[in-house]
Amino acid sequence: MHKTNMANMADRYDTLIRDVSLCDGLGNPCVPGSLAIRDGRIAAMGDVRGTAGTTIDGRGLTLAPGIIDNHTHYDAQLTWDPWVDPSPAHGITTAVIGNCGFTIAPCKPADRELVMRNLTQVEGMSLDALQAGIRWDFETFPEYLATLERHGVGVNVAAFVGHSSVRTFVMGADAPRRAARPDEVARMRDLVVDAMRAGAVGFSTTTSPAHNGEGGIPMPSRLADDSEMQTLVGALADVGRGVFMLTKGGHTKLAFLEDLARRSARPVVIAALLHNGMNPRPVFEDFEAITAANTRGHRLLGAVSACPLTMEVTMASPYPFEGLDGWKAAKEAPDGAAYRAVLGRRDFRDALRAELSQPAVFRLFNGEWDRIHVTEVADAANARFEGRTIAAIARDANVDPMDCMFDLALSEDLHTLFTATLLNTDETAVAQLLTHPHSIISLSDAGAHLTFFNDVGYGLHVLGHWVRDRKAMTLEEGVRRLTSQQADVYGLRERGSLAVGHHADLMLFDPRTVGRGPKQRKRDLPAGAPRLVTTAEGLAGVWVNGVQIVDAGGRIADAPMAGRVLREFAG
Repeated sequence: MHKTNMANMADRYDTLIRDVSLCDGLGNPCVPGSLAIRDGRIAAMGDVRGTAGTTIDGRGLTLAPGIIDNHTHYDAQLTWDPWVDPSPAHGITTAVIGNCGFTIAPCKPADRELVMRNLTQVEGMSLDALQAGIRWDFETFPEYLATLERHGVGVNVAAFVGHSSVRTFVMGADAPRRAARPDEVARMRDLVVDAMRAGAVGFSTTTSPAHNGEGGIPMPSRLADDSEMQTLVGALADVGRGVFMLTKGGHTKLAFLEDLARRSARPVVIAALLHNGMNPRPVFEDFEAITAANTRGHRLLGAVSACPLTMEVTMASPYPFEGLDGWKAAKEAPDGAAYRAVLGRRDFRDALRAELSQPAVFRLFNGEWDRIHVTEVADAANARFEGRTIAAIARDANVDPMDCMFDLALSEDLHTLFTATLLNTDETAVAQLLTHPHSIISLSDAGAHLTFFNDVGYGLHVLGHWVRDRKAMTLEEGVRRLTSQQADVYGLRERGSLAVGHHADLMLFDPRTVGRGPKQRKRDLPAGAPRLVTTAEGLAGVWVNGVQIVDAGGRIADAPMAGRVLREFAG
C-alpha cells in the first residue's frame, strides 16, 4: 500500500507532502514516506517522485486521515457558518450532524420558533443566536441538504434525519404530549424514507429523561412508544443502509435496541455511555449486553467520550441539575422571580437531596460536591470563594453543600459561574471504555452547549492524552478509532484511511505535542452570543478533499470551501 505508484513517478501533483510518518488509519504500523494529492484525491504514496504545485516538508510529523466527528449538533450553525468553527482547526474533516433527533429539518414555518426554543433548552443554544443566525430557506429534509450544498460547506457533512423534528412536522403541538396514532406514524415513516433516499446518513432519536424542551416539556421523541420506534427504525431496512443513533434513557433496555438492530439489519449507535464514579457498574453492564448482541450478529456500538464531562454553568441555566425528577418544580416556574423562589424552598431542596441519595443508572450530577468549583463570583465580597469547591466552602461554613451553592447563587442573582466535573473522571475505567472492541469514540457535542463546555478537540485529546501520555492505546490504534472505524460504521466511502484513490481528507500533526489547549470564552456568535472554544496544539495542517484549510496558525482565512454534503453511503 505504501509503495511508490510507479506509473505516476514523473507526474505533477497539486500537493506533495514529503518525508512524513504515514499513519494509514487502518491500524497498520506507521511508515516513513510521502503522499501526493491530485484532483482532491490521494494520487500516490510512499517513495513519491515528481513535482507539485505545493510541496510541504513534513519531517518529524505524522500524516493521517482527518478526524470524523460522529456526534455534532451543527445543524443550525451550518446555515450561518459553513466552516463549523472551531472543528476544522481541531483536525475534523467530516462532521455528522443531527444527533439525538434534534434537527431543524423537516420544519414547517409555523414550528420554527418552537424548534428554536426547544434547542435553547435541550442543547444549551442561545435563542438570540438562533433567531438572528438561522437561514430558513428550506422546509423539508431534502431541501435542507440542498440549501447546504447551495451555500457550500467547509468540511464534509453527513446528516441524520431527526425523530423529534419528524414528529413535530407531523403532529405539531401534540408531538411532545402524546403517543402517535397509526396514521401519524405512517406519515413519519414516509418522511424518514424520503430523507434516507435524499441522502440522510441514518435516523436519530433520544429516550433520555434529561432531554427536555422549553418549559421542561419532554422532547417529542420521548413520547414515542415501542411500535413507533420499530416502524421508524424499520424504514432503514427498506433503503438497505443507514445508522440508527439514539441517546438512551435508563428505562430503554439493551434487549429492545438489539431487536431494532435485528429488524433493521443496521448498526445501532448507543449514546452516551459515560462512567459514573458513584455508580460504576451500569456502563460496563451495558457493554456486556452490547458484546452479547454482537456475538449474535446484531451490530450495537456504545458511544463513549474521551474527555471528562466538565461544564461551566450558572444557576440561571443549571443543565446538570435539569435531568433530576425533583427539578420539575423549577422547570415549571412561570417567571424568573418564581424560579428563584423555588430554588430557595426547603422542600424543593430536600426532594433533590433525597433523589441524589439514591443511585441512578445515568444522570449528569450525582451529588459529588467536591467536583463543583466556584469559577467566578459576581460580588467582589465573595472573591474568597473563587477556585474552591462547594464541598470545602460548605464544610468551613458548617452547612449542607446544596444550600451553600444555591444560597451563593441566589445572593448574586444567579450570576455566579461554577465549573462542574460530572462524569468520566476515573481514567482507569475510561481507558477500558475507549479500548472496548464494541465502543466508538464520540460525543464531542460540537455546536451545542456552547456556554457550558467545548469538547470539539476530543480527537487531539485522544492522540495527546490517551495515546502519548497515558499509553492506553498505540498511535496507530488511536488514529484508527478516530478515522476508519468511524467511516466503516457510518458507511463513508473512500474516506477515513490513506489509500491511493481515496479522498484526500488529511491531518498533519506532531505526535510529541498534539493535544487541545485551554478553554476561552468568545462572543462571536450571531447577536453577540457567547461560547467556549479551545485551541489546538501540535496540528500543522488539515486538508479537505485535497484543499488545505488549516495550517499551524489555525484555519486559513482565504481557503476555499472544499467540503461536500455527503449523500451516498455504503450499505
